[in-house]
Amino acid sequence: MQLVDPNVNISIVLPEMVVAFAGIVVMLYDSFFPKQRGVTTVISLIGLAIAGVLLAMMWNASISVPASAWGGMIVHDNLRLSFSFVFLLVSAMTILTSSIWVEREDVPAGEYHALLLFATFGMMLMASGNDMVIIFLGLETLSIATYVMAGLRKSDLKSNESAMKYFILGSLASAFLLYGMALIYGATGSTNITEIAGKLADPNFPALLLVGGAMLLVGFGFKIAAAPFHVWTPDVYEGAPAPITGFMATGPKAAAFASFIRVFVIGFPLFTGVQASGYLHQSWISALAIIAIITMFVGNVAAVMQNNVKRMLAYSSIAHAGYALVGFVGAGLATNAAARDAAIAAVAFYMLTYAVTNLGAFAIITLLGQKNDRRTEFEDFNGIGFKSPVLSFTLSLFMLSLLGLPLTGGFIGKVLVFRPALEAGNILLTITVVAAVLNTAISAYYYLRIIVVMFFKERTTEWVEPKLSPSFAAVLFITVLGVFYFGIFGNSVIQKFAQSPAAVKAQLR
Repeated sequence: MQLVDPNVNISIVLPEMVVAFAGIVVMLYDSFFPKQRGVTTVISLIGLAIAGVLLAMMWNASISVPASAWGGMIVHDNLRLSFSFVFLLVSAMTILTSSIWVEREDVPAGEYHALLLFATFGMMLMASGNDMVIIFLGLETLSIATYVMAGLRKSDLKSNESAMKYFILGSLASAFLLYGMALIYGATGSTNITEIAGKLADPNFPALLLVGGAMLLVGFGFKIAAAPFHVWTPDVYEGAPAPITGFMATGPKAAAFASFIRVFVIGFPLFTGVQASGYLHQSWISALAIIAIITMFVGNVAAVMQNNVKRMLAYSSIAHAGYALVGFVGAGLATNAAARDAAIAAVAFYMLTYAVTNLGAFAIITLLGQKNDRRTEFEDFNGIGFKSPVLSFTLSLFMLSLLGLPLTGGFIGKVLVFRPALEAGNILLTITVVAAVLNTAISAYYYLRIIVVMFFKERTTEWVEPKLSPSFAAVLFITVLGVFYFGIFGNSVIQKFAQSPAAVKAQLR
C-alpha cells in the first residue's frame, strides 16, 4: 500500500484510519436507524478489533511500514504500538461495560459510540505523532469528544456540571499546551520533535525554551491529573456517568502520558553521554520528581477522607498518575536507547494494568450504582459480600491489584516503574521511590476499606441482586484474567512492549 512519495504512506496510519472510519459508519448508521442500538455496538467493536489486528501485524512485521512517514509527522515505534494497544483495549471494555448503562439511562447509543471511537482515534494520533501539531490535533479530537460524553446524561445536574467544569478547565490546559508549543517553535524554528531534539544539542539554547517547556508541563500535568493541576478530577469523575469515568481515568490519561513521553523524553536530549543542554534536562527531571511526590501524597491522603466510591477512585487515579511519573522520570535519566525503551515500556505496561483493573472496578460500580449512579456511597456497599459473592470478590480483587498485592498486575506494574528510577542512582529519584512505597502503604486504608464494608458491615436496607448481561460477564472475565495474567506472566508483555518494530524486522531477516 506504499505510494510513490515515501513521505505519504497509508499503511502507517491504517489502524487510526479504521477507527475513524468506524466512527463515521456508526454516526451515519445511527442517523438512519436510531433504534437499532445493538448494531452500533457491534460495528464499534468490529472496528476496534480490526485496528487491533492491524497493530499486531505491524508489531510482528507482517505489514511493512517505514519508521516514519508524512514528512516525519507520524512515527512507527514501540511507544506508539504499546500505547495504541492500551487505547483499543480501554475503548472495547468501555463499550461492553456501557451496554447496561445505555439501556438503563436511555442514552443515544449511536452518538455515544461514535464519540468514543473518535476519542480513541485522537488517543492513537497522540501516541503516533512525532510533531507537536499532530499531538495537539489528537488531543483536541480526544478532548472535545470526552467533554460531550461527560455530559451525555442531560437530565442529571451533576453530569452537566461535570461536563462544564471539564470543558472550561480542559480548554485552559489546552491553551497552556498550545502557547508552550508556540514558544518552543519560536525557540527552535520547528514543531517536529526529532528536529527539536537535534537543535537542542547546542548548549546555547534560547531562554524562551524554558518558558515553553514549563507551559507544556502545566498542560500535560492537567491531562494526566497530576498535582497541583488535579483539582478538576474529583468533581468531574463523580459527576460523569460511571462507564465514562472509567474511560476518562484510563484512556485519556494513558494518551497524555504517551505524548508527554514523546515530547520530553524523546524531544529533548536526555542521554547522559550526549547531553549538551544539561541544565534544561535537570530542570524538568527535578520538577517532575517533585510533582510525582506531591501527586502521590495529595491523591492518597485525599482518598482516605472520601465517602463516595467514585470520588475515592478519582483521588486514587491522581495517586496512580504519581506512580507512573516515577517511571517517566526514570526514562528521562536513561543512559542509552535500550534503557530508555525499557523504561517507556514499563510506563505503558503500568497504564495497561491500571486500565484493566480500573475498568473492571468501574464496571461493577456501573452495575451496582443503578440509574444516575445513585448508590455509589461506601454505605451502599454495606453487607453485599455474601449476597453478591461474584461481584464482591471481583471488586475486592481489583482493589488489591490497585494496592499492589503480589501475583496481581498492579504489583508487577509498580515494580517495573519504580526500578528505572532506583537504577538511575539519583538521590532525588531514590527519595521519590521511597515516597511511592510509603504512599502505597497509605492507600491500603481506602482500598481495604471497601472490602471491609462489603464483608464485615451489616446491611440495613433491602438488597436486590443485579442481573449480569453477557457483555458485562465478558468484561469481568477479561479484566479478572488480565489482572492475574499480567501479575504472573507480565514479563512476556513488557518484553514485547520494549521491542521496537525495527528489532522485529531485523530478527526476521
